Amino acid sequence: MNGLNFVLAKKSRGEKIAMLTAYDYSMAVLLEKSGVDIILVGDSLANVVLGLDSTVQVGMEVMLHHTRAVLRGAIQTPVVADMPFEAYQPEGADALFHARRFMDIGCAAVKVEWFGRCLDVVELLVKAGVPVVGHIGLTPQTAEQLGGFKVQGRDAASAEAIKEQAMSLERAGCLALVLECVPETLAQAITRGLKIPTIGIGAGKHCDGQVLVVHDLLGFNNRKVPKFAKKYADLGAVIETAARQYTQEVKTGEFPGQEHSFR
Repeated sequence: MNGLNFVLAKKSRGEKIAMLTAYDYSMAVLLEKSGVDIILVGDSLANVVLGLDSTVQVGMEVMLHHTRAVLRGAIQTPVVADMPFEAYQPEGADALFHARRFMDIGCAAVKVEWFGRCLDVVELLVKAGVPVVGHIGLTPQTAEQLGGFKVQGRDAASAEAIKEQAMSLERAGCLALVLECVPETLAQAITRGLKIPTIGIGAGKHCDGQVLVVHDLLGFNNRKVPKFAKKYADLGAVIETAARQYTQEVKTGEFPGQEHSFR
């Protein structure tokens, strides 16, 4: 397990932190070779891997299954796992038990999204020695309560509330914060006011680091790429073209050729 203590040093030196999601062994191997700082096993796998409508539909067993696969590929790169909704948000959920399950398989930290009892959960985990990354702004697990998937903190009252959440999570012991879909100026103010690093997704360039869903970065999905994401490749088109060519060659008998056969 590789810890995340280095992120504080990066912030103090003004070095940016690069984080990407991965959900399987092969992608984890490639991301580690790329030199990315942190790999996040996000519950976004509900949408981009499993084709589900909501991240709330992903449970612990699925998250653990994918996290183990990523850990097999990420030998040197720290892996952070999303705590799924069922693991800590419902009343009676045993947050510490589930967080320890992630830590026991080799995670560097768990990530929790802001909700009504978030501070209690974070304080419980930190006191027990579990490293925690917080997540504020647009929180997909509770997006319906926030009015849907839209930018948060645009008015003075909500911006102040998000600032207070950030400071409270730092005091509670979070080692970093993800800021999702908040105005750039708000993210800048939060970043300047915290000792711990911020990692933005749709929060502008002034955060201490950035995170993207790898499927958005690679153009490898069936959904519209969000405004805040940059598509660095169009692998979806490449895969479709390759599969179409294969299908045609099988049907015409061109594949397999002699070079693909045993004698």
